[in-house]
Amino acid sequence: MTMMTPRTGARRAGFTVIELLVVLAAMGLLLAVATPRYIQHLDTAREVALKHDLRALRDAIDQFHADQARYPATLQELVDRHYLRAVPVDPVTQRGDSWVIVAPVASSGSGAVFDVHSGAAGQAQDGSPYASW
Repeated sequence: MTMMTPRTGARRAGFTVIELLVVLAAMGLLLAVATPRYIQHLDTAREVALKHDLRALRDAIDQFHADQARYPATLQELVDRHYLRAVPVDPVTQRGDSWVIVAPVASSGSGAVFDVHSGAAGQAQDGSPYASW
């Protein structure tokens, strides 16, 4: 019976450490390029959602005023009277109780909610403060 000896210089299947390091470096480079763009898109999406929520709240307040001849006492009253399904969560602050309510002037009727603004601190990508929207 003859014994077979492994050939000298034969390579085993698999990756070398250098090949793995090159692949990891390439992946790290791709992540370094993609991550800031992803975060910027998240900020843009939050701003778009905030504008949409403010528009929906203001439309509901206007519809309530047209129907009831007064402004709502709270945002929850808009939900209770079915002008909204729920008080939206501010996408920037991630809270539903951070809305800043603007009361009507005395001559414009009763109620407490004339307008609503975001309670988020900071500025949008265009440089305007969120509170001014």
